[in-house]
Amino acid sequence: MYRLKFLLVCALVATLLLFSSLLPAGLADGGANHQVRNQHFGVSGGNVNDHSSAFCCSGTLGSLITDGSTKYVLSNNHVLARSDQAVAGEDISQPGLIDNGCRVPPIVADFTGAAALGSNVDAAVAQLRTGQMDSTGFIEDIGVPSGTIQNASVGLAVAKSGRTTGFTTGTVSSINTSVSVQYQKGCNSGKKFTVSYTNQVVINSSTFSAGGDSGSLIVTNNASHNPVALLYAGSSTSTIGNPIGEVLTKLGAALGRTFSFGGGGGPAAPTTQSGSQGGGKQPFIPGLDRLMPQLPQQAIDRASAVLEVHRANIMFQPAVMGVGVGESGRADGEAAIIVYVNRDSGSRPILPDSIEGIPVVLFLTDQFVAR
Repeated sequence: MYRLKFLLVCALVATLLLFSSLLPAGLADGGANHQVRNQHFGVSGGNVNDHSSAFCCSGTLGSLITDGSTKYVLSNNHVLARSDQAVAGEDISQPGLIDNGCRVPPIVADFTGAAALGSNVDAAVAQLRTGQMDSTGFIEDIGVPSGTIQNASVGLAVAKSGRTTGFTTGTVSSINTSVSVQYQKGCNSGKKFTVSYTNQVVINSSTFSAGGDSGSLIVTNNASHNPVALLYAGSSTSTIGNPIGEVLTKLGAALGRTFSFGGGGGPAAPTTQSGSQGGGKQPFIPGLDRLMPQLPQQAIDRASAVLEVHRANIMFQPAVMGVGVGESGRADGEAAIIVYVNRDSGSRPILPDSIEGIPVVLFLTDQFVAR
């Protein structure tokens, strides 16, 4: 479990120095308006019990969902449920502890429940307290997301708003991706453990997200803001999300209700939050749905079929953390099997250049960890 961590110290100067060292270079101000009291979503928040004797942790209150009668904050299990450890009723704050000097910030919701880790999603909800967050579901720098879910596709242009890096954009790099993600039970404490996922969405970018952005809703980068995935993990060069349809289905099964997004979409409205650094930013370009050519469905289907036959063997290879379907980068419209390799492991998988005619592309990165 990576999430941004904050060391408790008495001296203010030491605190500031430590905090700056924990933030990735160049990102300290990326989400400044997302790290203060803000009634929009896509901002800092978490469980007030998510701390240890030396650290406190936080993530992102991603979006608003409803079961038709009650409104909930949607985020990750490891953000709201403390990796399966929370009990119903625990306080959820905004901003998170890390952005309030590890003191308890305003309470905005009550933890309701989660899909258990290992159920192929990292998701949880907390019942919203009246008047504490924007009841329309407005996401900072984005607007109100559409109620219509968009399935991820290779090349789809996406965006997110999160605690640490604020508003960022990217492109879906692989789909149908199996990944192994490292967690830690406590807030920077306790034994580390690994959870495996299948059918995940991956964005390969060094700027799309960072620690503390977990829980962000990934949406289409166009005027409709269709929900695509729930951000929960990544590395220094990749971001991983659960397909949002599966998130709602698994949460519904776990909690015995049906969840949906109630937003109407539409262009992002200017923020009125005090201290905003929006400056008239136009984050979405209407009509720009993709930043790279769409892979033909026939090519995706063929690569996926080959991958299914060989997926287990590839994942068993040394240093392999994930495998999915993406672009080969060698020819337009050519699908490939993308293999995510831990560059720090000291080992390399032994794989052919192609399998049954499908190119195999290695993507070197560091450990996938919950953010």
